[in-house]
Amino acid sequence: MDFEEELLTKAAWYYFMGKKTQQEISVLLGISRMRVIRLLEKANATGLVQFKLRENSARRMNIEKLLMERYGLKDAFVIPTAPELGIAAVNDAIAEAAAMYIANRMSPGAFINIGYGDTAGKTLNNLAKIAEKPISFISLTGGVSIYLPNVRSNVFNARLFLIPAPLIVSSKEMVDAIRGEPQVKDIFQMIGLASFTILGVGGMNDEATILKTGVLSKNDFLQLKMQGAVGDILCHYIDMDGNTLATLFEDRLVSTPLSIIRTLPNVIGVAAGMEKLAAIKGCLSYGYINTIITNEETGKKLIETENGEEV
Repeated sequence: MDFEEELLTKAAWYYFMGKKTQQEISVLLGISRMRVIRLLEKANATGLVQFKLRENSARRMNIEKLLMERYGLKDAFVIPTAPELGIAAVNDAIAEAAAMYIANRMSPGAFINIGYGDTAGKTLNNLAKIAEKPISFISLTGGVSIYLPNVRSNVFNARLFLIPAPLIVSSKEMVDAIRGEPQVKDIFQMIGLASFTILGVGGMNDEATILKTGVLSKNDFLQLKMQGAVGDILCHYIDMDGNTLATLFEDRLVSTPLSIIRTLPNVIGVAAGMEKLAAIKGCLSYGYINTIITNEETGKKLIETENGEEV
């Protein structure tokens, strides 16, 4: 299903099932009232609305609704699950969905914060390829290489504001010195002014970006698991409740503090997969993200109770 049809489904659901006005729907979806009217007309004309929504669309809409209610989210966007896809293909699908979601909502000349990780990086690439005008991306961490365009990007409409430093440095004093540089100070000030923030969620499996790039070792991961880590955001490792852990390298991170992330207005989490489930749940529960883009399988698990029933 493409993003236009997802908008059709959302508009129809809110109007016919949620009893929302056209103006309320325009605010919820971040689009004009005139576009809402056109979407509702198209929903009728194409047969999407026939007293009930198509079963698979309605099922995902219900998961989105329950995710928003359970975790107090601004929005949720759930894409279909394809059981045959591997981790990399799932991340590709989430990144494409996230790029379409943001492209439909951002204004010309937008500034977007981008987090460390494979899915966030792929979202950056997809956005830069579909954008008609250049988008400005602001890195939330050091580790320059993860933010650079991949070699398959033929069109890359992006301006990159990168923190010129490794992700983890040798000492806290080095972190302080880097953050004291005028160029780095400017980038950290820009973070608070961006329209959107895109965050990946790292898991504790062998496919974790920070492990594959060699920033951390398998021994580091073993120690993190012993501390109760279920995953990370921006290399800040968290437990199952979303609490930040006092890792041995926490004070050597060139990374935006999670306390700042929680103050930003439009923080979009892009993540899916059973290997990341505990980390995603911790992020949602603690309020690090206020919009989630995931797949149906992950969404269903996120709204299950301890007894395996949906809330």
